[in-house]
Amino acid sequence: MTAKKNRRCQIYCQKDKNISVEISADTGIYENEGIRIEVKENSADGCQYGEIRLNMKNESCRENYNLRMEKPIRVYIPMEEHPEKITAMYLFNEWWTRPAFVNGFQDIPDFTQAAFFKYKDWFACFVPMVGREFKSYMVSGTETEICLEMTAYLGGQKEIDEPLYLLAEGSTLAEAVHKAFVWLAEYKEIRLREKRRIPEMFQFLGWCSWDAFYREVSEEKIRHKAEELMEKNVPVKWMIIDDGWLSVQDELLYDFAPDKEKFPNGFKSMIRDIKAKGDIKWFGVWHALGGYWGGILKESNLDVKEYPYLYRTVNGKIIPSPQTGERFYRDWYQELRQEEIDFVKVDGQSAVPYYFENSLPVSEAARGMNQALESGASYMDGAIINCMGMAMESILARPTSAISRNSDDFVPDKENGFAEHLLQNAYNAVYHNELYCCDWDMFWTEHEDCVKHSLLRAVSGGPVYFSDRIGKTNPEVLKPLVYEDGRILMMDRAAKPTEDCVFLNPMEGGVLKLHNVASWGQSGKGGGIAAYNLTGQRQSYNFKPADIPDIEMSDAYWVYDFFGKKVFVLNRNESHEGALEADGFAWFVILPKKKTGSCLGLLNKYAGFMAVESIQENDGAQTIVVRESGLVGWISEREPVKVIAGTTDVTKEVQKEGNLYSVPLPESSSKTVLAIVW
Repeated sequence: MTAKKNRRCQIYCQKDKNISVEISADTGIYENEGIRIEVKENSADGCQYGEIRLNMKNESCRENYNLRMEKPIRVYIPMEEHPEKITAMYLFNEWWTRPAFVNGFQDIPDFTQAAFFKYKDWFACFVPMVGREFKSYMVSGTETEICLEMTAYLGGQKEIDEPLYLLAEGSTLAEAVHKAFVWLAEYKEIRLREKRRIPEMFQFLGWCSWDAFYREVSEEKIRHKAEELMEKNVPVKWMIIDDGWLSVQDELLYDFAPDKEKFPNGFKSMIRDIKAKGDIKWFGVWHALGGYWGGILKESNLDVKEYPYLYRTVNGKIIPSPQTGERFYRDWYQELRQEEIDFVKVDGQSAVPYYFENSLPVSEAARGMNQALESGASYMDGAIINCMGMAMESILARPTSAISRNSDDFVPDKENGFAEHLLQNAYNAVYHNELYCCDWDMFWTEHEDCVKHSLLRAVSGGPVYFSDRIGKTNPEVLKPLVYEDGRILMMDRAAKPTEDCVFLNPMEGGVLKLHNVASWGQSGKGGGIAAYNLTGQRQSYNFKPADIPDIEMSDAYWVYDFFGKKVFVLNRNESHEGALEADGFAWFVILPKKKTGSCLGLLNKYAGFMAVESIQENDGAQTIVVRESGLVGWISEREPVKVIAGTTDVTKEVQKEGNLYSVPLPESSSKTVLAIVW
């Protein structure tokens, strides 16, 4: 909790005029020499939130020293108790956040936009606020104070009436984070994750051109890749044509139509040909929020045609307008729909401060741009992958779109790239998943870390797509992720670190454990823990079923070691001890222990238990309906006397390894009804 002590405030004005004041804890007000500042804290819905009001007296016809553009206000918030541990989620560039594991407020990095605090018996989530014009972020404080900086990326202002911070507490970190983002969603009039609709195509396997071709994409290359996927029977259902297809000059967009050299016939004929030959159903294209990275080319036909819907900034950029830009996106997407494009991936969303600096306040511009984008995307049925947009003014500005990238890019040749990619995705999901279905980005199926990446996508709870070059796709890496028809076995939410991992740096020691849950049978919830050793040395670890807070309640659970092909039993709060070699990883499926047995579903899928549609028990027998046919497994302490698949007795084909039973059935998309008699 914040302490009832005086707040310190520093104000930075134009022409290097700086003012330091102390605001009374009793009144919350400072007033002197034409400056009035009020900092107060309120409570609502179990949260505390701070507000700041500032007014600087101006003379009517003389020069005034109002707020400077860059970091004009700094406020120190005294805290009643020092947390035992802090994980600060900070912007390490304009687009993405990553964790910093620190011991004190003085160690918090610049541009921290959410922080998790661990106390002896409780947890807290602290979020610097995004207001109507200004945004706040945390910087290095003192031993007893949190420090917040505010900016609107707009100079010369003399008045502020804005929210400053939000603080939510809970008996668990998950409770505190959820409480904070429920409050923020209502305040910002945006939807929580469970209220957002995941477009149909993102529930199926996809492919993206970026790491395959980068900007050298073309019709010929897209056709070749589609042919390869069909020949290899990879059940891809959508393709993204990423950066490189647009009509651009000097990083400026001059036409809505595709580049005539790369796509001489546009998209329509290519898309129709590909669809006619196979099962690929949807196509998407990439663009930047501003049209292209630098915006729109001045005096181009596009500039003239879309003039009423464009904004001219003081730094010379021409970009879709936060006030009227909905029509710009509508016009563009209407043309793309005529070319049979179904969805868009939109990059550079957190570039808003740099587009609009000294033109519009950052929060107002971000809100306007995102609302314009989503309104225009009605032509795409709202199907958007939001990308490069983890600055908080972007996160809190999207009313309805469901998919949001959760980390920096997968970079195939980056040294130690997998560990950093996992780190960002795991810890960003702690707060990002409260509002969005998190996209953990594409990967290569022929890569030294391809299996690690494959497992990571299986537990991610988000879209799954890859970006292999022509001739490089390995279907075996993708099979554990999807059904025969390409539908993803998508778990219920984003995978998140177990609570004992949230405040420890897994790059330095220990094992990073991620948990997730999904439906199992008619109404049950199974789950799993993925464990990754991100260090260069052997590391020990432990976990218990209770580490998955939303798994179905049970006194005991079966645990299936996916890679070790072993099973064992744990009570809810009983720990399993293990060790992983340097850079090793593991996946444990955890299911409630049933009286007769617990069906694992499809053993060749990471989350194969999701394929179990129903389980009926009666008179010493179990009837199980599995979504499709393949290697089906179950766990039981009793050996079956008969197993029937459909109408065929397969008892003699059952294989046994301890308490793990399996029966190899032909792989097909047909449902399997398995009767097990004990």
